[in-house]
Amino acid sequence: MARKLCMFTLNCCEGDVLLLLDSSGSVANREFSRLLHFATILLRPFSLGRGHVRVGLLQVGTNPNLEFGLDVHNNQESLQKALQSVSQLQGDTNTKAALRVAQGLLTETDENMPKVLLWLTDGVEPGDVGGAMAELKAQGVSVLAVSTVHGNYQVLQRAVTPPLESHLYSVDIDDIDIITEDLREAIIKIIRAERLRVVDLTSHSAVLQWRPVLKADSGYYEISYNSLGKAGPETKRTLSGNSSWVELTNLQPDTTYTAALHPESNQRLFNTLSVNFTTLPASHHFSSLSPLPSDVLGPTVVSVSDSGSRQIRVSWGPLQPAGVQRYTVEYGAFPSGEVLTVTLPSQQNSTLLTGLQPGTQYLVTVTALPALSDLHLIPVEHQEVQVAWQANQEGLKGYWLSWERQNPHTYTSKPSISSLYLPASSRSTRLKHSHRAVECVCLRSTARAEEKGYAALQRGTQIG
Repeated sequence: MARKLCMFTLNCCEGDVLLLLDSSGSVANREFSRLLHFATILLRPFSLGRGHVRVGLLQVGTNPNLEFGLDVHNNQESLQKALQSVSQLQGDTNTKAALRVAQGLLTETDENMPKVLLWLTDGVEPGDVGGAMAELKAQGVSVLAVSTVHGNYQVLQRAVTPPLESHLYSVDIDDIDIITEDLREAIIKIIRAERLRVVDLTSHSAVLQWRPVLKADSGYYEISYNSLGKAGPETKRTLSGNSSWVELTNLQPDTTYTAALHPESNQRLFNTLSVNFTTLPASHHFSSLSPLPSDVLGPTVVSVSDSGSRQIRVSWGPLQPAGVQRYTVEYGAFPSGEVLTVTLPSQQNSTLLTGLQPGTQYLVTVTALPALSDLHLIPVEHQEVQVAWQANQEGLKGYWLSWERQNPHTYTSKPSISSLYLPASSRSTRLKHSHRAVECVCLRSTARAEEKGYAALQRGTQIG
């Protein structure tokens, strides 16, 4: 079963995994290298970043050392290079101090996100870890442990989260590879993303998306939906096992629906996923491109025209060169294709997207990056930057703040891109571990466009 589960990890998991690595002097250099190599193989199949799996590494020594946080690596190439370059701390085994740092890292994130603390240790004199481990588990963190054979099994047994048979491993360092698949399966069971999401909504339709758990030859999905509070039959549809989205059509405006997705397979049982949603009022149907209010910064009208079987032209307006620094056009095959990005100057109002696949539906998003007159970056403390801005709160639900960070010691590596959602009342926030490393900060007021015509900014189109 482990091999079958691993086939789905690239797009089935969402959560935080923090490696607690014993880097003290009691761990032999060869043992330390083997533990790091084991971690690289263990984590290799996972998609990384927000919306997928975030990985951090905290080293245990005399003083804890956060090698990298959960938001640093959003691709496997970056993570693998980082793991291969980790140096051993030596010193004492002060696990208790490291657990305090781990507690802060894992509890400051989304409380509904599954969290895993994976303790890699020789198990020699870890100290008084019972209280800190109990607090982590009480806060919903799943604790798993891998120890070499000379570890204190009783301490490890009390530390991990049940079941012990899949969450605690005591193994000779030369044979550690034999537990890779079993441990990875245990992590997948904790962070498997089982949810049904509404990714597009109009007055008469809804697009639902889920993480795939089946294959074309391993089963099928049954989707059922009906309106709440109104008499009417339940509608059911059967979808192939390789499906990951469905569009529900012929819905009534301003009506609340409930939908349920049943994965059916003769290999194992799956949970039923459900979601409630309310269609937009009839006046919000975006079959035509109704302009947004003039006070919305950025493109208020976006249009797509065919230019051949493998290319389309995207146009937008009006141009606002005084308030816009540049435009970004993002496009990808709907619903889960790779997203490609084109960056254009503020004076340009169209571009030709080429290299598209015939017979494929694409989602195109045009975003205006505002000029930085109202966005300020202020160094506050060591490795912290204060971001402040001004905006009219009317009609807003929140902001997306995105920033790029470059490791000052490895300028040749790709920058790490992070995002943070903030409520509409926000006017500032602090970026930690960012001083002298922030290369680009982008602030987008997304919810006003969502309320008053987001479909005018984000268009779906069928090629060929």
